[in-house]
Amino acid sequence: MICSSKARGGTGLVLGGMFLLWLGAASAAEDSGKNVIYIGWDGAQRDHVKELLAAGELPVLAGLAQEGAMVDIDVVTGATDTKAGWSQIATGYAPDKSGVYSNSRYQPIPDGYSIFERVEKTLGPDNIDTVAIIGKKGHVDGDPPQKVPYEQFEKQQRRQKKIDAAKPGLGNLVPGGKIVEEDGKKFIETPGKPWYLTRQHMDLWVNGLLENEKVGNMAIEELEKRQGHRFLFFVHFAEPDHAGHKHGENSQEYSDALKLDDLWTGKIIAKLKQLGVYDNTLVYVVVAHGFNEGQSGHSYAPWVFLASNDKQVTRNGTREDIAPTILKRFGVELTKLDPPLDGIALDEPAPERKAPPTKAGQPKKRAAKPRAKAKAAQGQG
Repeated sequence: MICSSKARGGTGLVLGGMFLLWLGAASAAEDSGKNVIYIGWDGAQRDHVKELLAAGELPVLAGLAQEGAMVDIDVVTGATDTKAGWSQIATGYAPDKSGVYSNSRYQPIPDGYSIFERVEKTLGPDNIDTVAIIGKKGHVDGDPPQKVPYEQFEKQQRRQKKIDAAKPGLGNLVPGGKIVEEDGKKFIETPGKPWYLTRQHMDLWVNGLLENEKVGNMAIEELEKRQGHRFLFFVHFAEPDHAGHKHGENSQEYSDALKLDDLWTGKIIAKLKQLGVYDNTLVYVVVAHGFNEGQSGHSYAPWVFLASNDKQVTRNGTREDIAPTILKRFGVELTKLDPPLDGIALDEPAPERKAPPTKAGQPKKRAAKPRAKAKAAQGQG
């Protein structure tokens, strides 16, 4: 789908008060004047990525981290899946505020909650180009609400069960809605997808490109078109997630897909340098969820990472911390946002928030299997 439109008491109390004043001042940082592009490596498991880095197989990611930082990110609210993950990264909110809990429980992100809308509101819609170029079609989606005949919905469910049986770990991709009756006929009413409202405020929103090559080439073309104009880009590479579901996290195909992400991240950075804007652009590589160790799903995979040339990133954090970090670089007054963000910018102090080793009711994490031997990344069309 392509959418291109824009609607323009005592000592303790004193010390506590001083800390809050300091924290408020930290959150009100001045606009950096820089562009931002955040690049999603969908399904990139932190341990697997670090092993490839240690083997020298991800040179672009290594270079980016050397310029700025690479920090651990844990998922502590929301599911470790696509809808919940990319919605949280785009908003800085836990599911009780965004309404996006998982692939099967969601609503459109409320108007005005995304980083794209907040940056436009702060800078003025004519002063910033907001662009999303997305590999996935399902789950990073912006479809409107739908009303489906009940019989058709049942057929979809039966078909999906066969898909789930063939590709374990994907989960049920046909979420239900509420049953309504009109003129004696039953329908299933499903909510709009998470990006349904957000995409209507953006200059360009495209999903369903699937291959990294298509995503990367479009991102490069759009960067060329926007020379001389400030931008906020979201570029989403889907291939590691697809490879993990099809071949498993310990497969050679999964490693190759991560290396392909690195390759195309490098091509985007090279284009920024060619255009003479890299020194004025903050690049963040971010991940919505990881992968279950040695398996083909991510039912509980909360260990991911962020790598960036942003030298102000100073600590580990959580998935909801990414949005305030980006907003702060555009001079958005974080303390004035309503509702208050759940995340804390990664250049500010924060309490430690770590994902537990196992999710309640799940078996303990299995010991890691030996990785497939790394080989050079090959283009996968």
